[in-house]
Amino acid sequence: MTHRWLRCKSVTRIIASWLEIRLPKRHTGRVQSDLQKTTHILGAATPLRPRLGIVLGSAFGQVTDEVAADATEVGFADLPGCVVPGVDGHAGQFVIGRLGGADVLLQAGRLHYYEGLSMDQVTLPVRVMAAFGVEQVLLTNAAGGIAPDLAVGDFMRITDHINLMGVNPLHGEAAAGLSGFVDMSATYSESLGQALGQAAADCGIALKSGVFAAVPGPSYETPAEIRAFATLGADAVAMSTVPEAIVARQLGLEVAGLSCITNAAAGLAKSAISHGEVLSQSRQAGKQAARLLTRFCELA
Repeated sequence: MTHRWLRCKSVTRIIASWLEIRLPKRHTGRVQSDLQKTTHILGAATPLRPRLGIVLGSAFGQVTDEVAADATEVGFADLPGCVVPGVDGHAGQFVIGRLGGADVLLQAGRLHYYEGLSMDQVTLPVRVMAAFGVEQVLLTNAAGGIAPDLAVGDFMRITDHINLMGVNPLHGEAAAGLSGFVDMSATYSESLGQALGQAAADCGIALKSGVFAAVPGPSYETPAEIRAFATLGADAVAMSTVPEAIVARQLGLEVAGLSCITNAAAGLAKSAISHGEVLSQSRQAGKQAARLLTRFCELA
């Protein structure tokens, strides 16, 4: 009888441990406190209250050069709860100013799950945007091309996504007034997508469209994985964007997504994939990306 009780107790501990891992506490009180403090700091730094927010991924960093000279810059290091990115090409600051004649809040420097960060940390900047009054958000990234019609240097409007990261940013306890049961059937705004298409046409850029797959990284995919992703319907793949899109929809934001194809996915290229290659192609595409986003801001 004693042995049976001990076995049951051990099983109970194992189940409890598993539940603790699978259903973590998200420390929502601390997140809300950080949000309040951060929005207060941003509000004191600028009189602007942008409706549009843009997350600048790799290939889109040069967009900050196009913002009006009187823009306000606030580093993540000075904001409660915000983490400074540890990846080359990601500055780690908010830039608030005018781009294309519109007031914008730019997240210059993305945070990635593969850096060992929690999903709360990765998505906090989007929560900050919403708390600051942003209603529309454009999520950008550098991605590997899977679809045959996507070449290096192309831009792809994201029409839908596949979450292959193995985690959801809404896991666990939700903040008061929010639900984790978010409808994702129309994640990416058709009207913002049309604005991207018009902006690309005005800039003489051929804008493709497709489904984006997100993986956790940091290792690149295998050729077999890429073949599987293609079978699932993915046109491009990267290690970001989807967590921010999910949180943005939870918060009621209108979402658009834009990828710059910086490399052919594994098994489709003649050479090995490297982060250096991604950064190099990102720099080459930077000027086009800046023109495209500037025009988008005029239209959104």
